[in-house]
Amino acid sequence: MRAEAFAPAVLDWYDHHGRHDLPWQQGINPYRVWVSEIMLQQTQVSTVLNYFDRFMASLPTVQALAEAPEDEVLHLWTGLGYYTRARNLQKTAKIVVAEYGGEFPQDVEKLTELPGIGLSTAGAIASISMGLRAPILDGNVKRVLARFTAQEGYPGEPKVAKQLWAAAERFTPHSRVNHYTQAMMDLGATLCTRSKPSCLLCPLERGCEAHMLGLETRYPIPKPRKEVPRKRTLMPLLANREGAILLYRRPSTGLWGGLWSLPELDDLEDIQHLALQHSLELGQQQEMPGLVHTFSHFQLAIEPWLIRVEESALHVAEADWLWYNLATPPRLGLAAPVKKLLKRAAEVLNAGESA
Repeated sequence: MRAEAFAPAVLDWYDHHGRHDLPWQQGINPYRVWVSEIMLQQTQVSTVLNYFDRFMASLPTVQALAEAPEDEVLHLWTGLGYYTRARNLQKTAKIVVAEYGGEFPQDVEKLTELPGIGLSTAGAIASISMGLRAPILDGNVKRVLARFTAQEGYPGEPKVAKQLWAAAERFTPHSRVNHYTQAMMDLGATLCTRSKPSCLLCPLERGCEAHMLGLETRYPIPKPRKEVPRKRTLMPLLANREGAILLYRRPSTGLWGGLWSLPELDDLEDIQHLALQHSLELGQQQEMPGLVHTFSHFQLAIEPWLIRVEESALHVAEADWLWYNLATPPRLGLAAPVKKLLKRAAEVLNAGESA
């Protein structure tokens, strides 16, 4: 297949088989495209659908996002993971409102200067919502192009990435760039999938080098494997007489930055210091089933303990600590495993009350 035949084949397939009813394809504007692209980074479309609708219902404009409390933004993001994305969303919204009058710059280079917007995301915003010719190279497109060209080497290596970007630039058409961008993402998501690509249905079958070699699943070349380290932590769920759990807000940078979480201890003896810090009298202690949470670079083995406590009437609450009411929870950004543990704690406490 010649390079000039690539885009027409992809667009023809998109017209007949592409997805046209995704939420962010309706009422297209830079804000909606941007939020959807950030949500879709390292996250499946099926997962993003409900999050996107809920986010847009609460924060329908870039101005609304810029003015929203951080806790509201993190609450709407809870469960999507990679929370730096959410914090960068709000940082960018504030810049767009303050420096660009609430309008996204119509320039790929200027878009990449905004927090959390890389070259591929900038290309998607520019092409889908502005009609500018801009190539993209998200995970789906990377897979399509790596197979089509039988690209050797791990795409995360600069030299390999440069070659794939050159291919993306070469194949991107000068017209219907908005549809082409969506088509390439759809192709990777629905046909050119990781493990079982549907090559017989693919519009690029005849020109795909990986297919001609019978080596479709060899590409893209995977990242060299490293053993994932495992860390351990003990998380106490301190429950007061009303059944509320003590949480604290993590620092704005680092793991789960800005989210509300449970205290972390090395072992159960350290609970005495925490109780003293908050003027708490410790009561019944109950070990709960453990939980393993996987991050991109390590696994965290969590040992949760549900501990009943009595508060001192004289104690003054510290900043960045609060009692989280399980019956009427506030709208806060919670780390995903903490949200699971709070749900389990509520079940245990409710079972105790009804016993």
